[in-house]
Amino acid sequence: MISRFMRQISSRYLFRSIPLFHAILFCIYIFAMSRIMRKFDHYYETRPLLTMMITNSILGGVADTVAQTLTSIRERAVLKPGGVTAKDTVAIGIHELDEKTPLPRYKDELIPASTKLPPPFDFERLTRFMGWGFLIAPLQFKWFGILERTFPITKASGAAPVLKRVLMDQAFFAPVGLGLFFSYLTLTEGGGRKEIKKKMETIYVPTLKANYMVWPLVQVLNFRVIPLQFQLPFVSTVGIFWTCYVSLANSASNVNA
Repeated sequence: MISRFMRQISSRYLFRSIPLFHAILFCIYIFAMSRIMRKFDHYYETRPLLTMMITNSILGGVADTVAQTLTSIRERAVLKPGGVTAKDTVAIGIHELDEKTPLPRYKDELIPASTKLPPPFDFERLTRFMGWGFLIAPLQFKWFGILERTFPITKASGAAPVLKRVLMDQAFFAPVGLGLFFSYLTLTEGGGRKEIKKKMETIYVPTLKANYMVWPLVQVLNFRVIPLQFQLPFVSTVGIFWTCYVSLANSASNVNA
């Protein structure tokens, strides 16, 4: 009964493009985040680490669901009889955005036309990304605390502590965190040391270059304006778009492997 229900809901679309199941997931995410944000200060004061881990996990799920939605819309248009037509405006828009994206990527497209891409919705992939958000949150939480204590920002300190935080973050945490991320994904996808090495050789450097095009400016704003208790949620919120990009890059590398 459940499998039949899933088949039915997976075959339905909003506006002839957006998968209904994906839209339902987005509604669930919005409901969960609204409940958390309503009492965020209370949750943070009583259980700061757990609050960050759950928040990070939900936002990781949002990011991968966005990536899977973009892939589903594009692939449905490409693979249907007759291919892409003028009526597939959303799919065409996604493809044009893909081509205009200035960030480095693996090979030519973030969403290549391939029957080897994940199915309309990949729950295992979603679980991997939500798991990563949950597991990396304690390390991020600790790291932001270290930066806060090492480079305190005061009204008289000017921009120097902020720039030092960003430099330390991008010189150490960014490359290490990205390496851990791709290693985690590869292992949870069933790969081993050989597959990790291959992934590092193919998409690690392009993704790290993309990181340096996005995150220094974001972190300047984060460290200068955002209070400590909101820094990780702010990074995770901006990270929806970043994680979506990384999710697509990882998926593309799997397709072309």
